[in-house]
Amino acid sequence: MTWLALALYLLGLLLAFGWRTLTQWRHTGDSGLRLDAGPPGTLRWWAKVLFVGALTLGVAGPAAALAGLQPFSDLDHRVLHVVGLVLTVAGIAATLAAQLAMGTSWRIGVDPTERTPLVTDGPFSLARNPIFTAMAGTTLGLALMVPNAVAIVAWLVLVVALQLQVRAVEEPYLIATHGDAYRRYAARVGRFVPGLGRLQRA
Repeated sequence: MTWLALALYLLGLLLAFGWRTLTQWRHTGDSGLRLDAGPPGTLRWWAKVLFVGALTLGVAGPAAALAGLQPFSDLDHRVLHVVGLVLTVAGIAATLAAQLAMGTSWRIGVDPTERTPLVTDGPFSLARNPIFTAMAGTTLGLALMVPNAVAIVAWLVLVVALQLQVRAVEEPYLIATHGDAYRRYAARVGRFVPGLGRLQRA
């Protein structure tokens, strides 16, 4: 299961970041990558650093298991491993589906000077950040497949990074860019899951 977890994780990274970036570039001439993290120490910078750290820890979890790090015995059960496998595969598929649903508006990162169309249909009618939801689900699945300390920390760090990115970076940008259109959308659609994290309209 450990080798499978590592292979799935690397496949997920390749598809979500490599293949999707290449597809965006072929269709628009723009990679969609907005990697500037801003000044060190800012919330935007921390969100980026934690996100990269989570991705690195995602690889380190299975690698540590292969090196001999023991799993938590309470989580080391075949049923949970299978649940993790299903969640991981579903998460990878959902990540790609949500990325493709963004069309040419897809970006990794935020350019405060850029304006792209606001996507509110498809998976974005269920949650405002379905890509991040799917990524968190993928990492949780991997932590169940390889339930050691590194894999679980990877999931926790990713959740913190995504919360910080959405609340401190993306939502202020979307409000500034789309104004009341985003406020109306955010008032009816949850942040990561349906119904939860809706913004109150002033």
